Amino acid sequence: MPLSPRPAALLPLCLLCLQAALPPRRPRYAGILISDLQKAIENETGQRASRHRRSLPAYNYEVYHSLEEIEEWMYYLNKTHSDLVHMFSVGKSYEGRPLYVLKLGKRSRPYKKAVWIDCGIHAREWIGPAFCQWFVKEALQTYQTDPAMKKMLTQLYFYVMPVFNVDGYHYSWTNDRFWRKTRSKNSRFWCHGVDANRNWKVKWCDEGASLHPCDDTYCGPFPESEPEVKAVAHFLRKHRKQIKAYLSFHAYAQMLLYPYSYKYATIPNFSCVESAAYNAVNALQSAYGVRYRYGPASSTLYVSSGSSMDWAYKNGIPYAFAFELRDTGHFGFLLPETLIRPTCTETMLAVKNITFHLLKKCH
Repeated sequence: MPLSPRPAALLPLCLLCLQAALPPRRPRYAGILISDLQKAIENETGQRASRHRRSLPAYNYEVYHSLEEIEEWMYYLNKTHSDLVHMFSVGKSYEGRPLYVLKLGKRSRPYKKAVWIDCGIHAREWIGPAFCQWFVKEALQTYQTDPAMKKMLTQLYFYVMPVFNVDGYHYSWTNDRFWRKTRSKNSRFWCHGVDANRNWKVKWCDEGASLHPCDDTYCGPFPESEPEVKAVAHFLRKHRKQIKAYLSFHAYAQMLLYPYSYKYATIPNFSCVESAAYNAVNALQSAYGVRYRYGPASSTLYVSSGSSMDWAYKNGIPYAFAFELRDTGHFGFLLPETLIRPTCTETMLAVKNITFHLLKKCH
């Protein structure tokens, strides 16, 4: 059933609330970006409440979907596209929800290299899960007509996790649109959740992460304390010889980032990764003229420790990227549904470009 709009009392009504909802250390913008924040959220929730739920064959990729809708969509694809799709779970969340992944690719031979794609590590960044769904749609719809897509799905497997932080994403739909973290409980504090992108075992809880459970960048009581992080890390470790690229989708800033996040240093395979990033942002810009900055996360965005991208790279995955999708702050986390199509269309060009760079075997 579609969800009703949140009660007005639960919405952030002041400037301090809006600032608290912003990601840490992002650039501050002069002037008023959203003149009426509450109205913007009410418009978004109102559209969802009034939207008639379409049948799965006519699934609308240009609107945001609840966790329940996304899971039903995954079940449907697993049933109707069994030649290219295999759905499985890597574990369960803190609140007991399954952590579903779609494995895309032609079963042409027993062993193939793979690309991991995850979206929604941070709950409020809804454009991430929207892109993961868009990627799957494009893969299935163009496999027979696009030689590039056919080559991708023939030579590689893609592991796509549409919603990493399932508990937090559900909570952002039902209680707090600006919720970022997981929903685990802390025994000493009333505050819930851990930043799932500060909880990985790579310079854990160093610069750019917080030890306080009430902070948005709380690193957790120990590395991989969150069952979501532990489950994905276990899967990636188990398949690290197969997985050659790790792509994680966030919002917002319009950036394509690569390691390191936790320090100012050059990665060993810098020339290959830098070349892939340069070509990817150029491909992305060719669609609508939207410019993305690219470079090491520490110097391009900010220093942060315990990130999934750094962990993937440190664990032997040579191409590790984090996308910060549209926009640069005007809409922020409330990116309108009208911008889903252009955002996903241009991002798709970048992902395909990175994939073909990977197939060229740059060393």
